[in-house]
Amino acid sequence: MNQDSEASAAAGGATPSLAVAALYAFTPTPDAGELREPLRALCERRGVLGTLLLALEGVNGTIAAEPSQLSAALDEMRSLFAGRLDGMELKFSTAAAPPFRRLKVRLKREIVTLGDPAADPTRLRGAYVAPEDWNALIGRDDVVTVDVRNAFEVAMGSFEGAIDPGTRRFSDFKAFAAEKLAGAKHRTVALFCTGGIRCEKASAHLLANGFRDVRQLQGGILRYLEQEPPERSRWRGDCFVFDERVALGHGLRQKTPEEPNG
Repeated sequence: MNQDSEASAAAGGATPSLAVAALYAFTPTPDAGELREPLRALCERRGVLGTLLLALEGVNGTIAAEPSQLSAALDEMRSLFAGRLDGMELKFSTAAAPPFRRLKVRLKREIVTLGDPAADPTRLRGAYVAPEDWNALIGRDDVVTVDVRNAFEVAMGSFEGAIDPGTRRFSDFKAFAAEKLAGAKHRTVALFCTGGIRCEKASAHLLANGFRDVRQLQGGILRYLEQEPPERSRWRGDCFVFDERVALGHGLRQKTPEEPNG
């Protein structure tokens, strides 16, 4: 399925809806400062709302627009970055109402803040595990499964048996790894997060600090919920998202306030 078809499918066919794209790419971006205004301009031209973060290490964000306009904006982004976004991690979902109120394009030190220069996903990262292989991996007795998200996100939903690091912010993961996870250096550690980006940094941090076998859920919880049917799922609860939809369930369906957690 091509990008236009994906965005249209995400918008639910004939049902009026907005397409939402969660994206990131770790790619050398020494010209991040120069790209900021052209990136803002193309998003404004296409009616795109949401947040995009630029740093020397790449781009990260979640944006929303009418499906055809979002597809066009993503194509223009690829051209603006001159091929550096060819391997961009990209997931589509939908929103019945605008999930963002405005557009923000910001320059940051990191596209996801960990504060460890050794955690460079372009140099080392945990092995990807496809959603269809995830259940078998985390069902093994020799695997330590860790939820890389913050405590308030974990409280809304997580995988069965996963460790909650109890962090308030992602940069706290370093202390958790040093204090609570050091005994697992010779075991298989399976990491997961919302869309995959925090696992890229967390897995690089663990590998740089002597962990031998680190794996990560490819595409994160969002891809798992998109691909795995409820009857096969080991996910319990909902997946918190950082926009006005608040939570998504299986099939990346937006939960309504009156629905119970599934």
